[in-house]
Amino acid sequence: MPRLVKRVLVLAALVAVAAAVVYVTVMPAAQKQAAGRRAKMLADAPVPVVDAPARIADVPVYLNGVGTAKARNTVTVKPQVDGKILSIKFREGQEVKRGDVLALIDPATYQAQLDQAKAKKSLDEAQLANAQRDLARYSQLAANVVAQKTIDTQRALVEQFTAQIKLDDAAIANAQAYLDYTTVVAPIDGRTGIRMVDEGNLVRASDVGIVIITEIKPIAVIYTLPQQQLSQINAAQARGAVTVEALDADGKTVLDRGILQVVDNQVDQTTGTVRMKAEFPNANLQLWPGQFVNVRILTETLSNVVVIPTPAVQRGPNGTFAYVVQDDRVGLRPITVGLQTETTAVVLKGIAEAERVVTTGFSRLKDGARVAVARPEDQPAGGTPDAAKGASPAATAQSEGREKTRTACAQDVQKFCAKAERGKDAIRACLQAHAPELSEGCKAAGGGQKGGGKAREADARKVEGSSPQ
Repeated sequence: MPRLVKRVLVLAALVAVAAAVVYVTVMPAAQKQAAGRRAKMLADAPVPVVDAPARIADVPVYLNGVGTAKARNTVTVKPQVDGKILSIKFREGQEVKRGDVLALIDPATYQAQLDQAKAKKSLDEAQLANAQRDLARYSQLAANVVAQKTIDTQRALVEQFTAQIKLDDAAIANAQAYLDYTTVVAPIDGRTGIRMVDEGNLVRASDVGIVIITEIKPIAVIYTLPQQQLSQINAAQARGAVTVEALDADGKTVLDRGILQVVDNQVDQTTGTVRMKAEFPNANLQLWPGQFVNVRILTETLSNVVVIPTPAVQRGPNGTFAYVVQDDRVGLRPITVGLQTETTAVVLKGIAEAERVVTTGFSRLKDGARVAVARPEDQPAGGTPDAAKGASPAATAQSEGREKTRTACAQDVQKFCAKAERGKDAIRACLQAHAPELSEGCKAAGGGQKGGGKAREADARKVEGSSPQ
């Protein structure tokens, strides 16, 4: 008995070893064959791509920079005479015009000085009139009555009083100017800032000031560009006015449009950049002094050029190329790109108008590969119920059938077709390959059946009231 048990155990061990050897040798080959079949199925299946047409368009050429908004004129309003401020005639942040009264300084002292100058002139005018009368009398007398020296002295006295009156006129003008300075007026059109002094304070001509006025309509923006782009700017200025756009922080929203006014006459050697100044109307106060803004300068416009979406441009060892859709296949086409932006590329050579280029789906793409094109312009405008109101009952039934199948087979797709290409034909082929293993709900919905489409068409005909043929 022990010998029999021993023989059975040895036989069982031999069977286990043989099974292990068979598993190790046969299973990898089977798995490799299955993988090969799957790879062949994927290789034979068309590659899903999205394409777009090449078109003729006018493309603007822009240069981009960063600048700072600066008031066109800035004035610090200071008192020109000493005195006490009687009143402030403006509000902080008020728009003022040239000549508007901003403040009044006590004029009493300066009015007195003006009155003194006027009184002094009256005195000198009276003395001049008296001297002129004496000179007239001396001149009428005979030569032997009044000496010539007396006449000459009197004539000199008249000239002296005449000069004194001119001096009085200058003194009056000076006193009048000081008196006028007691009325502080706006020297430019602009916007007042925060007041720097209050009513009742004693101010002097050496003080900081009363208020700062900035002219922000129009406003200037000073920005820099690399010296390598200076030739493009000069060429654009030679053709006419250069348009400059001020952009928001996102780099897309246009705040205002202006004109380039001046290019600095030298390059900053420390940074290799050139300063430029543009002027903007700033009608709605989109720009504010000291604000950082992005600027975009239009240098030229390329007319009637072939453009394609930027994602269609690919790069390889031999340069740039694009895939051109030809029926159900694609061809690799070398291209020459002139200008390229975030969204558009200008093709100088290699693609003609109306040819369609691939923009998405390059992972398994190669020259001559079969493709399944999904064009955005061919899709419905929206998936809302309103978009389907005008559809026929047959189309509605087909749409409902497809939706039902997608819902019922969602788990099966995740289980068996997770690695399959995301495309209607590839998913259907995968479900057909695993038809015996599908869930009952997916089978009932027609998933994995070759006649599923015909069944849905029959249901659609039933909806319309006709029987299937």
